[in-house]
Formats: sequence, structure tokens, C-alpha cells
Amino acid sequence: MLFSQIEFLIFFAIVLLAVWTVRSNRTRKAILLVASYYFYAYWDYRFCGLLLLSTAVDFYVANAMHASNHTGKRKALLLLSLIVNLGMLGYFKYAGFFVESARAILDGYGLGSEPLEIILPVGISFFTFQTLSYTIDVYRRKLQPTPSLLDFALFVAFFPQLVAGPIVRARELLPQLTSFPSFSRRRLYGGFQMFLCGAVKKVLLADRLGEMSDVVFAGPDLYGGLTVWLAVIAYAGQIYYDFSGYTDMAIGAAKMLGYRFPVNFRHPYLAISMADFWHRWHMTLSRWLRDYLYIPLGGSRGGSLATYRNLMITMTLGGLWHGAAWTFVLWGIWHGLALSVQRVFSIQLPKPLSWLITVGVVLVGWVLFRSPDMQSANAVFSQMAFARPGIHWFPPLAIGAIAIMVAEHLAWRTSLRRAMRLPIDAWYSPIATAIMLWCIVLYAPESFKPFVYFQF
Repeated sequence: MLFSQIEFLIFFAIVLLAVWTVRSNRTRKAILLVASYYFYAYWDYRFCGLLLLSTAVDFYVANAMHASNHTGKRKALLLLSLIVNLGMLGYFKYAGFFVESARAILDGYGLGSEPLEIILPVGISFFTFQTLSYTIDVYRRKLQPTPSLLDFALFVAFFPQLVAGPIVRARELLPQLTSFPSFSRRRLYGGFQMFLCGAVKKVLLADRLGEMSDVVFAGPDLYGGLTVWLAVIAYAGQIYYDFSGYTDMAIGAAKMLGYRFPVNFRHPYLAISMADFWHRWHMTLSRWLRDYLYIPLGGSRGGSLATYRNLMITMTLGGLWHGAAWTFVLWGIWHGLALSVQRVFSIQLPKPLSWLITVGVVLVGWVLFRSPDMQSANAVFSQMAFARPGIHWFPPLAIGAIAIMVAEHLAWRTSLRRAMRLPIDAWYSPIATAIMLWCIVLYAPESFKPFVYFQF
């Protein structure tokens, strides 16, 4: 059930009406929990058991850790949480990858094996990280565990962010669940407006950009250098508008239901360094990797070499988190190298030059991220570098979407920033809302496309 499908809109309208009709907070949360499990079961009901397992284990582990002052017992309980969550993630997401990677070696010794046919549960990367942050924070005595199983189950399964984030931490959502939110027409309209903005990003920009990038990346050696360059830029726009569009829709849906989610994007293509890029791109994942991986490894406390090592480990694992393929691993390594080089050569360059270098590094990374294998990535790099002759293809809708992306980012650096937020009390906000609805009806692609991050 995609946010952009009519089935979801009907489902959400029913849930929205139900939660604002009841007067009991416990009943409201029960409705949201049932709705969340229905939402997840709509994809594949068999994987609801994973949600139940993660919820049950981490709820009881956290409370047992909090009640114990025995260091060994608390560590054992945390280890149990790590084994269950990372075990599920490792099996469903990476078992096939490691078996496939070992195939060449095994075949050399006559020990070939059959590929594993494992279905990836949607959203498993997100809800496992979310519950792990809860148990780790409780273990560190930075968070009091909730005594309410209902609250914790809803925190894990809450449908707006369940399958593709943002990665909401317990300290951000659990306190909001303890009281009945006050109804506000202003909040309801603001949430609807944000949801609509996300839909525009998804169906009018990301999907149109994808029509170019998908075709060119399927056969990059067939197209001329300029077309390939534009396809790479189109993919940069596609993944940004697709993922930030989903995030906007998730934040907007939660806001209409009475809850706040953290911001996940701040125009990443305005970044003037790689560190700045990761402060703007998928911010909830960046903070998760920083707080639960980079800092525990030592962060920047052990000298330059230790810092570079920690950056490389963090970003490599961050790349692997995105997908079970060597291209994702190399994407993570590329970003780790870029962050490390930035620290080595901390030279103050003119901002336009810093921006150009940053965008170039990011675009090279997106080639790795998008390509199904290194052979395809090398073909793209070859066309970008040498501009060999090929088909020249410039689809008007994709080029128009690229122009809108550039214009939107440039406008965000001007005094138009406030207007682009569509303040609720501004006279032009209802007009902009009507125009967005009209554009979606007229110009949306005929078929719905899954969100890119659903595969992670």
C-alpha cells in the first residue's frame, strides 16, 4: 500500500476519522496499533511475526535491564536484543548476499551451492534500527523504559514511518503517546499540506526523473556522454525527491494524527562539504550511525588515524545497511574516503568551488548506488569520462524536472525560503495547495511506482 495510492488514502481517512472521534487515549492507541499492523500485513502478513518478535524481546529486555544493577546481566540482555534484531536483519537481508559472494570461491573447489531465495521484509532495516536505539539508550541509562507494552508496540509499528523512516527514536515518540493530543485544525491543515508537498515530490518529480534514469542506467553504453550525465543528475533528483517526498508524507500523516516526527532532509544538494551533506541527507540515519556506531568506535577521540578508521567503518557499514550488494559497500567506502580526505585537507576553498566538488563527489557516489553491479557502474563512468558517441535522448519532462530541482535549491538560498514553506496563515497557501492538487491529477504518471527506499 503506497502513500500515493487511493487504497492508502481511503485507509488513512478511516483511521484519521476514528482516532479523532474516540475520547480515550488508550483506545486511540489501540486503533493506531491495529491500523499499523493492517498496513504492514497489506504487504505480506507473514512478516508481522517479525514485528511482534522484535517488540516483545526489546520491551522485556529493556525493562529487565532497567531493573537490574548487575553489569553482566545487563550486558547479556543487551546482547540478546542485538542478536535478535541484527540476526533477523542479517538473515533476511544479507544471507543471500554472502552466499552469492562466496559462490566463486566455492565453485573453484567444486563446492557450488544453490542460491538462497529469501524475501526481504519491507522496512526491516528501519524498525530494527529503531528498536535497537531504544534498548541501547536504556542500557546506557539515557532513557527510562516505558511500562506500557501498548505504547512500545505502537512506537515500533507506527505506520507512517514503519517501512522507510524517518528513524524515530523512543525519546522522540514515546512521550507523545502518554497523553491524548489536542485537536487543531491548524495542525490538521499543516499536516495535509506537508503530505501533499511530499506527493508532489514523489509523483511529479521523482517518478518523472526516474523515467530517464531507469532507461539510461539499464544500458548506459548505448547513450552519449551528455545524456548519461543528465541521467546521473536525474537519478540524484529522483532519489532525493522520492525519499524526501516519502518523509514529508510520513511527517504530514503523523502530524494529522497528532504526533511530531523529526526532520529528515534539509536540501542536501546545497551542501558545501561532505560532512555538510550528511548533516542534510537522511538526517535520522546520520545521527543513528553517529551515536550508535561512530562514537562507540571512538569517534574522533583517538587521533587522526583512529578517526579515519572509524569514519571508514561507519560509512562502509552504512553503505551495507542500504543494500546487500558490493555497489552499496563501495558507495559507503567512497563516502568514508571523501569524509576522511576532507579532514586531511581542511583547506578553506571559495564556497562555489566547495559546492561544485561536493556535488561531484555525491554524483559519483550515486552512480555506484544506482548501478546493479560494477560492470554497469563502469559503463556509466566510462561514458561520463570519455563521452563516447551514442544515442542523444533528452526527454522534456525529465529535463523540466531537473530544471525545477535546480530552481528550487537556488530559491531556498534566497528570501523566498519562508514562502516555500507555505505558512498556514499566508494568503497564497490555499492557492498553492489547489495548484498542487490540480497538477497531481493532470500530470501524475499512469502507474504507481514503489518508493526507492522500500527496497532497504
